[in-house]
Amino acid sequence: MDRSTDLDIQELKMTREQYILATQPNSLPRTENAQLYPVGIYGWRKRCLYFFVLLLLVTMIVNLAMTIWILKVMNFTVDGMGNLRVTKKGIRLEGISEFLLPLYVKEIHSRKDSPLVLQSDRNVTVNARNHMGQLTGQLTVGAEAVEAQCKRFEVRASEDGRVLFSADEDEITIGAEKLKVTGTEGAVFGHSVETPHIRAEPSQDLRLESPTRSLIMEAPRGVQVSAAAGDFKAACRKELHLQSTEGEIFLNADTIRLGNLPTGSFSSSPSSSNSRQTVYELCVCPNGKLYLSPAGVGSTCQSSSSICLWS
Repeated sequence: MDRSTDLDIQELKMTREQYILATQPNSLPRTENAQLYPVGIYGWRKRCLYFFVLLLLVTMIVNLAMTIWILKVMNFTVDGMGNLRVTKKGIRLEGISEFLLPLYVKEIHSRKDSPLVLQSDRNVTVNARNHMGQLTGQLTVGAEAVEAQCKRFEVRASEDGRVLFSADEDEITIGAEKLKVTGTEGAVFGHSVETPHIRAEPSQDLRLESPTRSLIMEAPRGVQVSAAAGDFKAACRKELHLQSTEGEIFLNADTIRLGNLPTGSFSSSPSSSNSRQTVYELCVCPNGKLYLSPAGVGSTCQSSSSICLWS
């Protein structure tokens, strides 16, 4: 019991002395040398850190140089890149451009002082689609043909917007004031042609010809052929028929001549045969054939009617 009490008294004394020593200033140097531990990165770790920092700095410099070079080569500006300019109205592209993938735009305009040229090694195809993506129109410009696929194809005038040419499944309409065909073979129509007026060019002849078949002109209210300042000629190889079903054939002229009519022979006296015959009589055979008979005091057709037996 006494021993444990002595130990507690000693510990209490040691704690008191330590407190006094800690609170009082101590000007005396310590006899023991405290051990110092360095703080930081030293050795190979420091060298590796400097190497990585230097490598990062070189990479940044190379990237900056490459960025400046790309900006210089591609001609990047505030307005756009190279020949491509971004404006308030859209994108403006100058010079020759190549598109490797499809181009989707709303409108394409050229400069005011230069045309718009679309060029391709194979063909140029312009497609029009509806809101569902279905193809509604197509224009293809190829090496052999220009094809247009649509419901209706129209060509309009630039001034008033008048339709000059239109085509659909039912009909083809030409709205120009004049249709001119300059080919040597002319125009070939497989079926009928309906027109109210056929007229040749000034100082040119109008010719209607069928090389191997017949030429027929029909009209329910009449066919009128007139030559106001020239002759009207009708020639054929075999027969020329003038037929009127209900009316009459009317010849109105100052002089009517029938050439190459056969002439019958008639002599009333020997003395008259020696004189030159200048007056003839026009006779008609029962079949409608006309012939001439020398005129006499009376009618001589009966005397020269033998010519009707030859026809």
